[in-house]
Amino acid sequence: MARHAEARTHGPDESPENRNLLERCLTRGIPDGMLPGPYSNNLQIYQAPGYVVLLTEMIHDARIVPMDGRPHGTMRRWMGDSRGHWEGETLVVDTINFTDRTNFRGSGANLHLVERFTRLDADTLEYRFTVEDPTTWTRPWTVAYPMVKTAGPIYEYACHEANYGLADILSGARAEERKATEEAAKKK
Repeated sequence: MARHAEARTHGPDESPENRNLLERCLTRGIPDGMLPGPYSNNLQIYQAPGYVVLLTEMIHDARIVPMDGRPHGTMRRWMGDSRGHWEGETLVVDTINFTDRTNFRGSGANLHLVERFTRLDADTLEYRFTVEDPTTWTRPWTVAYPMVKTAGPIYEYACHEANYGLADILSGARAEERKATEEAAKKK
């Protein structure tokens, strides 16, 4: 429970590295980046020999998923290490080896994510994922929802341009530190 509460806070304001990955415009992560939000929810799926690429509009996360049966690697990554295969008409993507910086609803580095993409009809794809992390939850749980085909391109998501929030957060923390130092000096 303590790790979950800590994951829901932003942490100290000592440097940009202490802020979460979304705030720093690095990634929404998975499965967060696949969940519906107020905007930039589009997904494009590309298939090439031996690979599938999952490109999300928000922050332009692009996962290159090997489909050739190779085993998972050992390097921990913000979006984990994905491997895919087909089960009939369903694309199954199995992801492990997340870092401790990438949490989903309080999960830790032991997160195991299994995603299933199934075409229901010409315009609808069911996205279903199951998450498991025995250090966070007592049992795996699953979410499913439809993704409806849209007409039009994926637009540029320019997170860094005019992102004054991060600089303001850090300068505000420095101002609070100066104020506390000045008040402590006055008490002496």
